[in-house]
Amino acid sequence: MKLPIYMDNQSTTRVDPRVLEAMLPHYREEFGNAASRNHPFGWHAEQAVEDARRKIAFLINAEEPKEVIFTSGATESNNLAIKGIAEKYREKGNHIVTTQIEHKSVLDTCKFLETQGFRITYLTVDREGLIHLDELREAITAETILISIMHANNEIGVLQPVSEIGNIAKERGVFFHSDAAQAVGKIPVDVQRMGIDLASFCAHKIYGPKGIGVLYVRKRNPRVRLAPLIHGGGHEEGLRSGTLNVPAIVGFGKACEIAERELAEESKRILGLRERLRKGILAGLRDVVVNGSLEQRLPGNLNLSFAYVEGESLLSEISEEIAVSSGSACTSATAEPSYVLQALGVREELAHTSVRFGLGRFNTEEEVDYTIKRVAEIVRKLRADSPIYSEHNKKSIAPFPH
Repeated sequence: MKLPIYMDNQSTTRVDPRVLEAMLPHYREEFGNAASRNHPFGWHAEQAVEDARRKIAFLINAEEPKEVIFTSGATESNNLAIKGIAEKYREKGNHIVTTQIEHKSVLDTCKFLETQGFRITYLTVDREGLIHLDELREAITAETILISIMHANNEIGVLQPVSEIGNIAKERGVFFHSDAAQAVGKIPVDVQRMGIDLASFCAHKIYGPKGIGVLYVRKRNPRVRLAPLIHGGGHEEGLRSGTLNVPAIVGFGKACEIAERELAEESKRILGLRERLRKGILAGLRDVVVNGSLEQRLPGNLNLSFAYVEGESLLSEISEEIAVSSGSACTSATAEPSYVLQALGVREELAHTSVRFGLGRFNTEEEVDYTIKRVAEIVRKLRADSPIYSEHNKKSIAPFPH
């Protein structure tokens, strides 16, 4: 085992060597522009892009490859989906339904649209991190044009009931967009069965390269039309102009091909590692809380609050040996407690103690066991120095529930 150990796979993943191998020829021999259609270099690049598009479409069970639109990542895909619907269907209505625990690329986009006259409903979640379907039904009005609810949460890994949401959207004639960046390639995602009209995801969460993403846009039943964000050349069905990043697209396709083939076995193995980690930490420490549902959860996500320990102190003590995070990588620069945990009703002092462990393809049992040992040692050390914890022990207060 080598240090440091990487356990921040919800933030990003290491590129699989098989993915890198597939990409390298497109930096060297096959370096053509996929839009250059009058020589072999361009033809080969275009063919490589279409091959990748088919692999990505197959993974999510899209009806046809042309429903896969390439972007720079899931953040751009979320922006294109939400702003694209808002602009295109503004005459039909100005109401969008989302949740309080979406990724910032959804929440900030919705906040922007509020300044443009749109009305946004932010659904609450329960203590497990799940939405109330009745609240969703009640939120939909004649003015509602879009429901945008993530499949898997990036901080707590909780899986929303997307099939049920898709059914409600279909019944009410409303488009359903899902930020599936944390779900695709880790759990089965079937846009047909789940009734998803638009889905955002990216390569770097599934052992592919950074800087390449996809927006799935349904073409039939119903057909989804979008206003583009970027103009200039009419690439990607006119929805996303710009020279295609062929090597990254090829890598994305390869990552999806591997995921489709290995998903069932891999998710089972990663779930075993997560449960080994969870049980090991909870067996060695009192006053540790699991945030979010354990049943409806990504296999590799474990979000824990360590009472009487400042999360940043724990991270600083452990960071040279084990890479974990205190929440979303996109908001980790802030000192505020996680808005996701606050939405779950986690008290502020406990929210400040949260740590996200993200297990993935390249983690081992040996790494998990070392992490259990070191986390327990550091938490005990920090608590020994904590006057609040000392007072807690004197009063024999009942421990926090696991």
